Amino acid sequence: MAEAQQDDLTSDQTEKLLQFQDLTRIDDFDRCRELLQTHNWNIEAAVQSRFRESDEDNDDSIHRNHVEARMPVVNLHPVDQRVFTFVRRPVGIMGWGYWVISFPFQFIYSKFLSLLRFAYRLLRPDPRTILTDPLGDVSNFIQNFEGNFGRNHPNFFHGTYSQALNEAKTDLKFLLVYLHGPDHQDTPSFCREVLCSSEVTQFINERMLFWACCTDSPEGYRVSQALRENTYPFLAIIVLRQNRMSVVARIEGSLCRSDLVSKLTEIMDENQSSLIHEQMERAERHFNQSLRQQQDEAYLESLRADQEKEKQRRLEQERREREERLAQEREEEEKQLAQEQLQLEADELQRLQLRKEQLRDSLPVEPASDDPDTVRILLKLPNGVRLERRFRKTDSIKYLHDYVLVHEAAPDNFQIVKNFPRTVLPCQRSEDSGTDPPTFEEVGLRKSELLFVHDDDA
Repeated sequence: MAEAQQDDLTSDQTEKLLQFQDLTRIDDFDRCRELLQTHNWNIEAAVQSRFRESDEDNDDSIHRNHVEARMPVVNLHPVDQRVFTFVRRPVGIMGWGYWVISFPFQFIYSKFLSLLRFAYRLLRPDPRTILTDPLGDVSNFIQNFEGNFGRNHPNFFHGTYSQALNEAKTDLKFLLVYLHGPDHQDTPSFCREVLCSSEVTQFINERMLFWACCTDSPEGYRVSQALRENTYPFLAIIVLRQNRMSVVARIEGSLCRSDLVSKLTEIMDENQSSLIHEQMERAERHFNQSLRQQQDEAYLESLRADQEKEKQRRLEQERREREERLAQEREEEEKQLAQEQLQLEADELQRLQLRKEQLRDSLPVEPASDDPDTVRILLKLPNGVRLERRFRKTDSIKYLHDYVLVHEAAPDNFQIVKNFPRTVLPCQRSEDSGTDPPTFEEVGLRKSELLFVHDDDA
C-alpha cells in the first residue's frame, strides 16, 4: 500500500521522503509524508521539528539517530544518465521453440503471482515498509549470498545504503549498487557466473565501492523504491558530480562478465573527469585555507590559545563520538573489524598520495643547465635508484626533501645525508619557529653534489 501511495510523488519528493525516514527512523511512510507536507517539503525544517517533538517526549532513539551521518542527496535521474538493458534471447530453433511454448505459461504464472501479492498486501501491509535494522538486512544478505554462491565475490560494503553513499562521496569513489531479486530466473546464474568471477571481482575491488542488498528486506526495498529498477539483475553506478551524488548509469538484465567489465569501464571513463575536478577543488580549498591561516596568524596571535583550546575540545568531542560509534559497531559487527582496518589503511594511503601530489605541484621549476645560479644534485636512494635535478642556490632545501618524497621509489620516512663530511641536511620545516629550512647555498651545496637518502624505517 505504501508503494501505491508513493506513485503520485515526484522523484525529488520520493528522494526527500526516503532521506527523512532514514534520518528520523519513522517506519510509517504516511507519517513521514504528512510531516514533510506540513513543512512544505523543507526537509531541514521537518527534521528539526521532529527532534523538538522527541525532546518533549523523551524519545532517546531519535536522539541517537540525530547524530548519525546524513545521507547525501542523490540525483536519481540526471539528463545524461546512461541506461543499458540486456535481454536474453533464445538461441537456435530449439531455443525459440521452447520460448514460444513456455512464454504463455510464464506470462500467466507471473500475472497470477502479481495478483496474489496485490491481494495479500490489501489484507496485510507490506512488512518491507517497516525499516527496523538496515545494517542487519545488509549483513543477512551477505551471509545468505556467501551460503549460496561462496566467498569468492567482490568485497561487499558492510554498512547501510546511506553509509555507502557517504563513504563514496567522502573518498571520491564510484559506488556500484546491486539489487538482488531472488525470485528472478536470471539471478542465480548472474551471481554465480558473473559477480563471483575472478575478472569481475578483481575489477570491482580495485576501482569502486560495492554495496548490495536483497529487495525482500526493508533496506533493499527502500533503495528499490528510490532507484525504480525495471528488471533483474540490476546495477546502478553512483558518483559525485557537481557536489551531488548522481546515478550516472543503470544496467538492467543479465549480461556476461566481459560485457559488465566493458560497460563499467566505459561509464567510469566518462565520469572520471568529475572526480578529478572535485579533487582539484578540494585541493584548492585546502590551499586557500592554509594561506588564509598563515596570513591571519600575524594579526590573531592573542586568539591562538582560545582557538587551540576550542580545537582540542572539538577533536576530543569528535574522538569520544567516534569511540562511542565504533563501540556500538563492534558490539553489532565484530566480524567487520579486519575489513575496517584495511579501509583505514587505504584512506591513509590515499591521504599520503594526495599530499605527494600537492608537494609535486609546489616544486619550483627546474632551472636551465647553463644557469650560473644553479646547483646540480645527484641523489642515491636506498634501493640503488639514482635521481638528478637542478635547483637554484637560493631555493630552500625543503624542495629537495619534497622532490625525493614524491618519487615513487623513495621511502616515506627518510633523511638526506652528505658523506664528506657526513652531515644530515636539515630539510624539514622547524615546528617551533615555523620557518623554512636554509637554502642550498647556506648549507654549502654550491655547484654539484652527491647526496644519499637514508631510510629511517629500514
